[in-house]
Parts: sequence; C-alpha cells; structure tokens
Amino acid sequence: MLFNTVPFGVFLIVVLALFWVLRDHRRGRIVWLLASSYFFYSCWNATYLLLIVFSTFLDFWVGKRLHLEERDGRRKLLLGLSLLGNLGVLAVFKYYDFFAENVVSLFAEMGVSLSVPMLDVLLPVGISFYTFQTLSYTIDIYRRQLEPTDSMLEFALFVTFFPQLVAGPIVRAAHFLPQFRHDPHWSDSAFADGLWRILKGLFKKIVIADYLARNLVDGAFSSPGELGGLDALLAIYGYAFQIYGDFSGYSDIAIGSARMLGFELPENFNAPYLANNLQDFWRRWHMSLSAWLRDYLYIPLGGSRGGPGKTYRNLMITMVLGGLWHGANWTFVAWGTIHGGGLAITRMLQRRRQHVSTEPSAAGLWLGRLVTFHLVCVAWVFFRSVDFAHAAQMFQALTRWGMPSGYATGPILLTLAVGAATHLAPAQWKAWSADAFQRMPAVAQAFVLVVSLSFYQTMSLTNAPFIYFQF
Repeated sequence: MLFNTVPFGVFLIVVLALFWVLRDHRRGRIVWLLASSYFFYSCWNATYLLLIVFSTFLDFWVGKRLHLEERDGRRKLLLGLSLLGNLGVLAVFKYYDFFAENVVSLFAEMGVSLSVPMLDVLLPVGISFYTFQTLSYTIDIYRRQLEPTDSMLEFALFVTFFPQLVAGPIVRAAHFLPQFRHDPHWSDSAFADGLWRILKGLFKKIVIADYLARNLVDGAFSSPGELGGLDALLAIYGYAFQIYGDFSGYSDIAIGSARMLGFELPENFNAPYLANNLQDFWRRWHMSLSAWLRDYLYIPLGGSRGGPGKTYRNLMITMVLGGLWHGANWTFVAWGTIHGGGLAITRMLQRRRQHVSTEPSAAGLWLGRLVTFHLVCVAWVFFRSVDFAHAAQMFQALTRWGMPSGYATGPILLTLAVGAATHLAPAQWKAWSADAFQRMPAVAQAFVLVVSLSFYQTMSLTNAPFIYFQF
C-alpha cells in the first residue's frame, strides 16, 4: 500500500477514526494500531510478516534478559544473539546472492568452476529500517542506557508502526515507547499540521520526484550513450532532486500521519543541498540514519579518538558499510566510499583550520555549497547506476556538448527550479505557510485538501513506488 494512492488515504481515515474513538482505552488503541500496521505491511506481502514477528519476539526477549543479567559474558552472548538473529536475516535476504555471485566470479577468474546455489528471493520491504530499529533497542539496553518495556504489544507497535515502517525515519525506543504510555490529547493545530505535512510530502513525491522520473531521469539513465552533455547534466541534477523529493516526501507523509495520531517522529531532512560540506550534508540528509550510524557504528569503532588516522579510517568504514546498507551492489559501495573519503577530507581541512577564527565570506559559503552539491551529485550517479560501466557512460556523456538537447524543456526546467526552491526558500516562509494553513477554518482546509488531491491525481499518471522501498 503506497502513500501516494487512494487506498492509503481510505486506510488512514479509518485508522484515525477508530484510534480517536479509542483515545481513552490504552490497550484498545495499541491493539488497533498494531493490527492496522500488520495489515498495512501484509498488503505488500503477508508472508514476510513472519520476519517482523521473529525480530519482535527475539529482541523483546533479549531485552528483558539483558536487563536482568549481571554477568558480562552472558550479556555479550545475549547481545550477540540479537545481532546474529537480525543481521543474519538481513544477510540472507539482502546480501547472500550478491556475495555468492562475487565468490563464483572470483573463482572463475582463477580458472576454477564453482557452483553455489542462489536463493533468488524477493527482498522484504523495509527490512533494513526495522532491523536497525530493533537493534538500537537491544544495544541501548546492553549499554544500560534504556530499560526494557514490559509490554509486548507496545514493543511490537514500536517495531511495526505503519507510518515509518518501511522507509523510516528510524526511531529510538527511548523517544518513541514513552509516547504509547500517555493518553493522546486532540489538538486542532497538531492535526492540521499533520495534514499540511502530508500535502507537502505528496507534492514533493508526485509533482517533483515522479515527474522528473517519468520525463527526465528514467529515460536518460536508460540510454546514457545517446545523451549529450546538457541532457546528462540535467539528468544528474534531476535524479538529485528526484531522490530528495521522493525520500523527504515519504518522511513528510510519515511524520504527518503520525502527528495526526498524536505521535511525534523525528525530522529526517533539512534542506541537504544547502550543506556547506559533506559533514553538514549528513547532518541534513536522512538524519535518523546518520545518527544511527554515528551512535552504533562510528563511535564504537573509536570515533575521533586515537588521532587523525583512526578518525579517517572510522569514517571510511562507517560510510562504506552505510553504502552497502542501501543495497547489495558495488555501486552502493562506491557511493559510500565517495562520502567516506569526502568526510575524511572535510575533517582533515577542519583540523588545519581549527586555529583560524575568521568566518567564511558569503562567496566562500556559497562556493562550499556548490562544491558539496556537485560532489553529492557525482556520488548519486553511482547510486542510480546498475553497474560501473553504466556510471562511466553517464560521466562520458557529460563531455558531449555538441549534441542538441531533448530534455531542456520548459516543464522539466520549471520542475528542477521548483525542486531548488524547496531548498532556497527561507525557513520563515515555510513556517509561515504551515502556520497559515493551521489557522484556516476547517472548511478552507478541506477546500485546499480537495484541490490539492485533485491536482495530484491529475499529475500522477502512475503510482510510482518510493525509491527507498528497495532498501
């Protein structure tokens, strides 16, 4: 069930209606949200619900045992069980075939014929997200930073809460579980704000991301050998704004849906293409993943302790594994390597400038933003390409500037400009628009909703799935 479809709209209305009827019945509303979340996921593939149930029971049990166990050795074994269970399932479904194919290829290059069975299974939607979410729960309990919940129902809902189940934001138990324990209080402004976030998310998804995908990105990336330099550049810019509109649009809808139910999810994006450097970019892009990688991978590796060399090493390891988290393909590893190397260089330059007290000029600030944006775009080429040869064709196309353009049309250029405007618009304007919608009478809000949905329906020729569903 996709967020950008009528069935999801009907589903959300039904969930909201009964949830607020059950507002004073804690157990009833938890059961209702849990059943709704299971139904939401089963609309894609009911069989794979078993994997979510497995992770839920495993980490609920491990969390309880970790809290009671005092012996360090036993606690490590329990944590290892959680890691093995969750990452083992992830490895089988997401990475087994990838590594098996590479082993076969490696032996073939050495003249050895090796036969390895392939699983060829469908990747469960959202497995990377809910795996990281449940792991954060057991790791926090192991660190004595969190006490386990006594409610199996609440923990199951923490794992499967439908707005952010398949593509985040990745939430932490310390932030989210306490919200289940308080009776929700109806707020007209919170409900209107949630509705505004949904409308904004649908705009990013349908008007920007899907339009660029249909009319620019998919066609250009499918035949890079036929592109001229301008079209290749437009396609790369187009993908940058497509993936931003697609993923941040999903996050907006997730946050808005949760807010209408009285829950707060963490923000996931903050104008990432206005970042001054790659470190700033990762403070703005997929912020819940950035925080997860920092707290559960980078810092345990040693973080910035131990000198510059180890810092750069830890950054590289974190981002390469972050790239592999996105998908079982060497192009994702290349994407992570570019970001890891860029972060290491950024940190190196910061060390050299730490004794310089002067602030960068406005021109220097915008130069940093332009360089960072284009470095991110170079990495996006690998992210979008099926293999290195495909990526090389896209870069080669950038050198052919004598060919006429087939994509530099008014609508495409306008859509790219709108995508840029989502970043360049001052934060005060965005806050003003949200506040203006909240202060509208209910009739006016309903009118805006109907007009917006009618416009989206006209724009949406097909209900394209969200890009991050594949991760």
